[in-house]
Amino acid sequence: MLYGGACPSGLPPCRNVVLSAGFPPKKQGLTTPAATHSLPPMIHLLVYILLIVGINLAFAVTPLIPLPNGEMWPPLSLAVGFTFVVRDYAQRHVGHNILWAMLIGCGISWFMASPELAVASAAAFGVGELADWAVFTLTRRPFSQRLLLSSLLGTPLDSLVFLTFIGLATPWSMLTMTASKMLGALIVYMLVRRREQARSAVAQEES
Repeated sequence: MLYGGACPSGLPPCRNVVLSAGFPPKKQGLTTPAATHSLPPMIHLLVYILLIVGINLAFAVTPLIPLPNGEMWPPLSLAVGFTFVVRDYAQRHVGHNILWAMLIGCGISWFMASPELAVASAAAFGVGELADWAVFTLTRRPFSQRLLLSSLLGTPLDSLVFLTFIGLATPWSMLTMTASKMLGALIVYMLVRRREQARSAVAQEES
C-alpha cells in the first residue's frame, strides 16, 4: 500500500512510504533498471542468427582444400565451432527462448544450402545444436566448462550427421571436420576460463 502525505496515526510524519506485506520499504533513490536488460539478449540472438547466415554464405563461395589422402576439407568448418559458443552465450541471456533462434537457424541452413546439401545441412545443424543445448542446460558446472562440454558433444554429432547424409562419413573426414570445429570452441573456452580464474582470485583476496 502507498501512503502519501500524512501517515497513519501512531507513525511519525513522513512523505511517501511503501508498505508491502512481508517486505520492508524500499530505500529512497534505489531504482530497478528493468529496461536495461532487454537489449543485450536481442544482440546475442541477432549475432547468433547472423553468424549462421554468414557461415552458410561463406561455405558456398569458399573453395575446398585437398587433403593428402585425397579427401576435401572445408576450411570454414573452423568457424562452425564458434556458432556453438555463441549459442551458449545467447542461451545464458535468453534461456530456453534460444530454441526459437535455433529453429530459425535450421531453416536458414535449409534454404541457403544447395539443393543436394539442404537436408544434410539442416539435419546436422538441428542435431548438433540440440545436443549442445541439452548439455548446456542440464549441467550445472561453471560457464566455461559448459561451453567445452556442450561443444564436445555437439560438434561430433554435427559432423557425423552431415557427412553421413552426403555419403562421406569416413574416420578421417570425421576427425578433420570435428577437430576444426572444436578449435574455435577451445579458443573461447580458454579465454573464458582465464577470466573465471581471475575473478575467483580477486574474490578470494577480497574475502
